[in-house]
Amino acid sequence: MPKELGIQEQVFGGEHHTGRVARPLWTAMKRGLLGRCPNCGEGKLFRGFTKTVETCSVCGEEIHHHRADDLPAYLVIVIVGHIVLGAFMGVEATSTLSTWQHILIWVPLTIILSVALLQPVKGAVIGLQWAFYMHGFGGEKDGAGSHHGA
Repeated sequence: MPKELGIQEQVFGGEHHTGRVARPLWTAMKRGLLGRCPNCGEGKLFRGFTKTVETCSVCGEEIHHHRADDLPAYLVIVIVGHIVLGAFMGVEATSTLSTWQHILIWVPLTIILSVALLQPVKGAVIGLQWAFYMHGFGGEKDGAGSHHGA
């Protein structure tokens, strides 16, 4: 019916929006989650715990311009918070542990989960940015930090 009325269908995102070939989002995020280049899936994404490589050693994809910033840490807080809080409430409802026993269980678990998830979550965020051509992954200069009209 919209075509009969001469109304053009709006399409948001992907190739229709940018004119660029759509990149596989879930594949890129999975590769990043595993610490691999979001483009080829072969090269390493990290040279340190959370320090990324400048470029992929296999395909040459530039990684240095990503802007994951604090998003991985926020996501880890949400994920770990849900896991630990849910587990705590389940244990509290089914047992009678003392405060010290709870501390000895939940504090180390929170720290271990947070450290274990930080790198994979950062990799997934970088994969997301790559798939959506964000922050220099599309070949354009990133304008982040510039103030328009200043």
